[in-house]
Formats: sequence, structure tokens, C-alpha cells
Amino acid sequence: MERIAIVGVGQTKHERRKRADSFADMVYEVTTKALADASMTIKDVDNVITVSNDFWDGRTISSMAVTDACGSNGKNVSTVEGDGTFGALYGMMRILSGYYGTTLVVSHLKGSESSMPHITNAMFDPVYERMLGLDSISSSALQARAYMDRYGITEEQCARVSVKNHKNAKNNPNAQVAMDITIDDVMKSRMLADPIKLYDCSPISDGACAIILANEKRAQKITKKPVWVRGVGYCAEAYHLGDRDLADPIALKAAAKKAYSMAGITNPRAEIDVAEIYDAFSYMELLWMEGLGLCEPGRAGRLVEQGVTEMGGELPINPSGGVLSAHTVLVAGLVRIVEAALQLRGDSGKRQVAGAKTALAHGINGPCGQSHCVWILGN
Repeated sequence: MERIAIVGVGQTKHERRKRADSFADMVYEVTTKALADASMTIKDVDNVITVSNDFWDGRTISSMAVTDACGSNGKNVSTVEGDGTFGALYGMMRILSGYYGTTLVVSHLKGSESSMPHITNAMFDPVYERMLGLDSISSSALQARAYMDRYGITEEQCARVSVKNHKNAKNNPNAQVAMDITIDDVMKSRMLADPIKLYDCSPISDGACAIILANEKRAQKITKKPVWVRGVGYCAEAYHLGDRDLADPIALKAAAKKAYSMAGITNPRAEIDVAEIYDAFSYMELLWMEGLGLCEPGRAGRLVEQGVTEMGGELPINPSGGVLSAHTVLVAGLVRIVEAALQLRGDSGKRQVAGAKTALAHGINGPCGQSHCVWILGN
């Protein structure tokens, strides 16, 4: 495969409510940031991928609202209605087609202008499941309970993830919820859907993110610090929750296997220096760690207790604060790629993991992680 690199990145600060910014304002901000980061102009961009969703934006063909803001006039434009990691994957494939040397991928969302319970209820089957009132929180609670009961994972172990990531977020100027909390604070926070409590849950966020991808020839001319895509894997499993084993993320395992094979990784725990994982809920970081092969099934809770995933641990996970600290839906996965790229460039500031050479970024689509996209990046 032709080598593809990330040559420019940009993201907004993620906030509960951006009253003064429209979709186009946010997209323009991250587009100009990514171009400046790559020392490029919009004329140097051959192809554009926008990531948005009609449900979340509250309008038909939502991507049309931002095409001017991302400078796509006169360029080939494609749209993806899913997590930003999948948008980046499509952008990479556009370059691999041989028709384009560079691609801009941009994603946006204003959760403050959406109705989270109603929108996430609509992702379920309209005949058998939607009438039950399932949404992202209640369905994830079913998965959390299935996972915890199978392996003896405790609520306190999940709470440690929340404590760690909210603390890490204090070093991230773009994070929304950065604070020092204790396990007791998490345990005493308001119950949303057993066993998920308020501090186990990611916030509603507004924000945007952009990356610029380039083939090897263009990348070497653009930047002295390219971040190379070493491997990508993606996979989806059954749609109906009842057709799946919620405690066994088989789609993530398959996606990770593909990404590791492409990157030549045989021991991910030893070969990955830092990971940015899509932790919409605290239990997800543990379950996804296991699906990614970073530990054996049922062992992630103990690794967190041992400090393995802390900033100074053997394998730092979510040094940015993760999705628990800012959950701009559709954008959050692309942010994981950006944060991983910044780590490999040595540009992560106070959240920098020393000596990071190989990073993992991860995104999800659908209820309870129906589909997964795994990126392995190297410097």
C-alpha cells in the first residue's frame, strides 16, 4: 500500500454550548487551523470529506451547510454519516485511488442543539426495540452489566477510569470536563441507568475537528514531521442487540486484528506506546482494551487498579482525557486520531507521553459499539 501521512490537524475547544458559533463557524475554524498546521492553503487540498448527520444537525443533507466553510468549492466532495475515524478512512481510500494527493477530512456537531435521548432512540429497530425507550445510555447500561457480571468487573474499577481521564483532561486545553474527582465521587454521583452513574457518562458537547492526509510524495514536501498511517482496520457486527454478545466485542477484535496485521504488530501491549480509545462510558475503556488485545478478557479492571494506564504507566490510555471529558458525537473519533498524531509529533504539551513512537486511535459507530475503526500511527 502507498504510504499515507497525517500532515495537518486542527480542533476547536469542546464546550457544552457554543452559542456564538454556527456549524460553518466551527468548520471554518478547524479547516484554517489544519491548513496552518500543515503550512498549506486550500488550493493545495485536492479532495474533501465532510462528516455530519441529518439527525444531529436537524436539517436535510446537513453536509451542505458546511461545504463553503471547508473550502470545497470546485473540489470533489464526499460525505460520511458516522464517526470521524470512518470519515478519515474514506479520505485515505480516496488518496489510495490514485486520483488525489491530499484530502481534508472535517467533522462537526452541536450536541447542545440536539435531543440526545430522542436521536439515539432512533438508532434502534422501529418495530421491536424503539418502543422500549432504549437510548445510548440505557443500552450501554445493558452492555456494562453484561460485561461486569461475566468477568466480575466492579463499579469501582470503572470509576477509576473516570477519575483518571478527568484528571488527564486538566492538561488538555480543548477538553470540556477537566477536574479532580475521587472514586467515591463517582460512586455517589446520580444514577442514570444501573450501573452507569453521572460521572461514568460522557458529556454533551459542541465542537469540530479536521485532519489533512497526504500521499508520501506530497507529505515529504509539506512537513518535516509526518505521522504515518501504519495500519487501519474496521468491522461491524449484528444490528439487533439480541443477536450480539454484548460482553464480547467481536467487531473490535476483527478490526484490531486487521490493523495490527497491516502495521506488523504482533504484541500490541508491548509495541503500542499510547492509545486514544473511544470511552463514551467508563466501562467502555475497559471492554475496548480487552477487545483491542491490550490485555486478556476480564483483566482490564486490574490493570487500571495497578496504574498501568496512567500517564506514567506502562501503557497510557487517553492522556487527552478521552471521550469522557468531551463527547462531540461524530467528531470524537477524529479527535482521537488528532490526539494520537500530536503525541507522535511531540506536540501534546503537558499531556505528552515521553518517547511515543507508535500510537493507537479508535472510533465506534452504532449502539454499544456495533462497528469499530482502529488506526495504528507511527512517526
